[in-house]
Amino acid sequence: MLRITNSFLNEGFKIKELGFFMKAVIQRVTQASVTIDQKIKSSIQTGLLVLLGIQNEDTIEDVEWLCAKIINLRIFNDADGVMNLSLKDIDAELILISQFTLYASTKKGNRPSYIKAAKPEIAIPLYEKMIVQLQVELGKPIQTGGFGADMKVSLLNDGPVTIIIDSRNRE
Repeated sequence: MLRITNSFLNEGFKIKELGFFMKAVIQRVTQASVTIDQKIKSSIQTGLLVLLGIQNEDTIEDVEWLCAKIINLRIFNDADGVMNLSLKDIDAELILISQFTLYASTKKGNRPSYIKAAKPEIAIPLYEKMIVQLQVELGKPIQTGGFGADMKVSLLNDGPVTIIIDSRNRE
C-alpha cells in the first residue's frame, strides 16, 4: 500500500489516479526481429519495437489513446538532427510484443509475481484490438510477436531512445 504524505505532495508530485494501467515500453530501433521456435516471425528495419503490458482494468479507450500516442511520438530525427518526426512522418515500421512481465511485482521475496497482469481472456482481445488500431493509425500492417509464445527478441536500439508510457498518466 502506498502512503501519501504531505511532504510527498509538497515536493510537486501530482497524483491523478492510483492503481494499474496499460504499459508500453517503446524503443526506437534501426532493426528488430522476433524469433519463435527458431523461426523468424517478424522483422523490421527503422522503426519502433513496442513491448505491451496489459492488466485487467484496461479498456478499449486505453488502447485507442496509447495507439495514437505511439504513432505520433516525435522521437525520430529531422534534417537538423532534432527529434521532431513521428513513426508516421518517416513511414517507419513497428513490432508489437505482448509482455506480461512488465507487471512483475518483486515486493515479496525474490520470485516475481505476475498477479497484476491480465489473464489471456482479457489480454488477447485487447492485444488484438491494439494491433488493428495501430495498423489503422499507421496506415499499413505492423509486425507482431506471438501472444504467450516463448520469443527471442533481437533489437538494435537507436540512440538509445527508450520511452515508457502508461495509459493512466496522460500528461
